[in-house]
Amino acid sequence: MTSPEYASHFSLANIPFGVASSPKHVIQCATRLENTVVFLGVLQQAGYFDGLPGLPSDIFSQSTLNEFAALDKSIQRGVRARLQDQLSKELPSGSTEEISAVTMHMPVSVGGFTDFSCSLHHVRNAGRAILNDETPPPGFFNFPIGYNGRASTVVVSGTPIIRPKGHIADRTATTEKKPISFGPSKAMDYELEVGVIVGKSVPRDNGVNAIDADEHIFGMVILNDWSARDIQGCEMVPLGPLNGKAFGTSISPWIVTLDALQSFKAPGPTHNAILANHLEDIASAESSYNISLKVELMANGQIELVSQSNVRDLHWSGRQMIAHVASCGSDLRTGDILGTGTVSGPEQGSYGCLLELTNGGKEPIVLESGLKRVFLEDGDVIQMTGIAGKDGSGVGFGECVGQLLPVL
Repeated sequence: MTSPEYASHFSLANIPFGVASSPKHVIQCATRLENTVVFLGVLQQAGYFDGLPGLPSDIFSQSTLNEFAALDKSIQRGVRARLQDQLSKELPSGSTEEISAVTMHMPVSVGGFTDFSCSLHHVRNAGRAILNDETPPPGFFNFPIGYNGRASTVVVSGTPIIRPKGHIADRTATTEKKPISFGPSKAMDYELEVGVIVGKSVPRDNGVNAIDADEHIFGMVILNDWSARDIQGCEMVPLGPLNGKAFGTSISPWIVTLDALQSFKAPGPTHNAILANHLEDIASAESSYNISLKVELMANGQIELVSQSNVRDLHWSGRQMIAHVASCGSDLRTGDILGTGTVSGPEQGSYGCLLELTNGGKEPIVLESGLKRVFLEDGDVIQMTGIAGKDGSGVGFGECVGQLLPVL
């Protein structure tokens, strides 16, 4: 089930896309208006999209959005415009249900998942917490750094996350070589991110310039890159994260299109380094988005605000992430997800993960109710959300929720 709390995120200005089912409706593509889920397969069968050029028949009866996401932007815009015109009118009987009666599913079939580290604030905070050195990694200012994750472990909001087991180094040992044991993670964390969903594919050896990459972005979701910091720390050198990141990544169920976000473009960072041609982005006044993000922790019946940040604080854009992945000759397939990495701001209350907020686990955070956390405890629920511009804009992402359950 999905919470009705976020009705204001889904006005006619939004028109997100997702995949839903209910006891009355088989799984199919859908959109949402306030707290009403509109089943697009039913609308298409009723002829609501007749006359739209290039739209295949029964495309919305699919169990994923991949086929629709791969279409040209002009076709997608035609569908969105038709929905904005029709959703305020009377719809066919049986084409809608309240959000509380609906089950949301993965919106796309994910063939590839790449996670980046696009926040300068995050890499400096993490470096200071772990290494006592805030110097960004080599190359950070020249290209967006990242790694390939496990696409098969990307799950939709509401799916529980099991505390993973892994190899952990005993940092308290006085010997130079720290003994390593295998067991449950004791340093579970979340990472507040935005996920970029690939629409139109990029063929292998084709490449794409950042300035043209919007044509390959279907939309965005909120993404929680769950992290086992002790497992991650043991395996990071020399090849980077693996099992410490591969057990679960949550995404919000509704994909917000770039057309819905058009009014919320914002200035991006100034790049002082000389960039490769394919990474040169559009004019700085339009290279980012004003999307306010929030993390809440639910425990012991309390809902606690943990942090707030904004996408416009990122150093690299979604377009640049796409251009960088494709620059080596790699393909990008419809449904692939590119994560921005932790979205952190410049101040303590804007850090997007516990690693930063607790200075590497050395200083517990104390929330308003007095609840303390160093890392996540079993039963904790992390809820993330985002709104474009300010509250009242009508363009938001709803929730990305996951509960941490005990190790199996």
